[in-house]
Amino acid sequence: MVAFEKAPPEARKLLGVPVREVGMSLESSPVAPLVRRLYSELEYKGLHHFRPYCYLSDEWGSPTGEPVIGIPFYLGDPRVAELEAAANDVEDEREIMMYLRHEAGHAFNHAYELARSDRWRDLFGSSRRPYRDDYPFLPFSRDFVRHIAGWYAQKHPDEDFAETFAVWLDPLSNWRQRYHDWGAMRKLLYVEEIANELRDVAPLRPHGETDITVEEMEVTVEEMLRRYHVDESEMIRDLPLDADLIDIFAPDAGNDGEQNAADVAARHRRAIIDKVHYWTGVRRTLARALVLRVEQRLRELDLKGSESAIIELTVYITTLAMTFLTGDRRLRHRRKA
Repeated sequence: MVAFEKAPPEARKLLGVPVREVGMSLESSPVAPLVRRLYSELEYKGLHHFRPYCYLSDEWGSPTGEPVIGIPFYLGDPRVAELEAAANDVEDEREIMMYLRHEAGHAFNHAYELARSDRWRDLFGSSRRPYRDDYPFLPFSRDFVRHIAGWYAQKHPDEDFAETFAVWLDPLSNWRQRYHDWGAMRKLLYVEEIANELRDVAPLRPHGETDITVEEMEVTVEEMLRRYHVDESEMIRDLPLDADLIDIFAPDAGNDGEQNAADVAARHRRAIIDKVHYWTGVRRTLARALVLRVEQRLRELDLKGSESAIIELTVYITTLAMTFLTGDRRLRHRRKA
């Protein structure tokens, strides 16, 4: 079940309100300054005629062939974001910019129809290749940039280009040094070259069609949030954690602190989820469910511990995540892009 009761009362009042009646707009939302930052980065890179239209939608995405960017509706209102945070971790500013740059890569590809060229296909592959949620990946391949969690550039040629574009666009990526001896450098140099060629060229498709917008969402906020919530609790409910957790927080393991072990884990929750998700590729909802289940069992066992146990606990949760990953590839990170 989605724990909406953890959200503030003012936020919970919106659960029964149709999304279209909340009154959200991108222009007045907290994400508006970040969209303007995206446009400034595009201008700085010399793309004077490319400004993808952004709008609040059901999730992150750039609809196939359309030079537009959909942004999750819950980012359009702080109260709705509080509700989403009760079920899942809401993107922070850094993550929002990562997704905006990624989706801008898709929109740039669509606006100038780059995937039709032989050179694009030689570098990235065929855009017509089917999408797979259980895509195979090589974690330390140097033929792909590293950006979104889950080795996402390896999912599909379109994602490879979008990820490469995002790294190229990011003013802090230092891509020339970081990727100087990687196979991915050929792709980055292509983006740099094509951007220079198109700096003063109007897009072939300057405007695009949106998919679902907040103005069209007739379902309630609660229904919309539940629609995209993945409940992992049943899957991990019977994990035999007790012996391992007792061992990790045993006094002879260096845990001389008198803090509640669950409180220690909770303080590091977001960091553990972020890193397990990033380095394993297991979807974020599963990583979060694992961490929350561990916290719950630590509290029920009334274990004591100290900050020194966090490293071992993180490795343990990573091992649990990898067990799911290697046992069932469908558990890997999934997202629309």
